[in-house]
Amino acid sequence: MDILNHYISRADEIIGERTAEEQKYDHEVVRWVRRGKSISKAISKANQKYPTEALQVNNDNLADVQVHYEYLAEHEAIMEKFDVLKK
Repeated sequence: MDILNHYISRADEIIGERTAEEQKYDHEVVRWVRRGKSISKAISKANQKYPTEALQVNNDNLADVQVHYEYLAEHEAIMEKFDVLKK
């Protein structure tokens, strides 16, 4: 298996299956984080835009949620680079 397929396979395991709406919500959180917002503020903004996908975070799970979205941000950046290389 080449490295790209291995990476994508592993990323799919980590991220899990997501509906189209969940993917939009996740992208919205990542978009706000990339703009310099805290994870709490980014989630609040995404919750406003996608209320049916809204996450409820508290001090007990905030660190885990932040790590998850940091991973998603890195994953999106990597996939964007691969898309550029394919062109």
